[in-house]
Amino acid sequence: MSIDLRMSADFNFIYLASQSPRRRQLLDQIGVPYELLLPEADEDAEALEAVCAGESAKDYVQRVARAKLDAALARRARRALPEAPVLCADTTVALGRRILGKPADAVQAREMLMALSGREHRVLTAVAVGQGARRELLLNVSRVRFSILAPDQIDRYVASGEPFGKAGAYGIQSRAAVWIDRIVGSYSSIMGLPLHETGLLLQRFGVRV
Repeated sequence: MSIDLRMSADFNFIYLASQSPRRRQLLDQIGVPYELLLPEADEDAEALEAVCAGESAKDYVQRVARAKLDAALARRARRALPEAPVLCADTTVALGRRILGKPADAVQAREMLMALSGREHRVLTAVAVGQGARRELLLNVSRVRFSILAPDQIDRYVASGEPFGKAGAYGIQSRAAVWIDRIVGSYSSIMGLPLHETGLLLQRFGVRV
């Protein structure tokens, strides 16, 4: 028996548990109303993103998205906020088996960009939605190829501050777009929220998309 995933719309908004302005922009693009559900001052959100030894990029990004969702659902319950689906996502960049997270400083940002220069890498984004005891997750894997970067290009980009807070030390929506020779996959996923997968999940939770 087939199941119709387009259920009746039970919710007129969702909670977005993300500080990323790109994710807010993408939800605005598809017309999904949201309320921010951000970590409290005593929550160590960065600790959730630590890489475990021997962990693959695929396992890593899904584990982190699930951990973020669990933390956000607990946060909603503590604050006694109205019931609504909670959306979380995590994005990472992988060069071969190496996971490139957010650079800690300019030296690390420069090293990451030099490693990506002239090569193809993967951008993995896991999006997770939960409400009550129910949780679902979908993963998007896209491929991006950079042209060869000159050292002065990298230096100017690092000096702009753009690499910080971004997996792989770049944002596709920034000036780094001129370096991208080819994309295979989802542009919105590379930005930080795969809209196709997000739409599927939200429909399953009764949100009209």
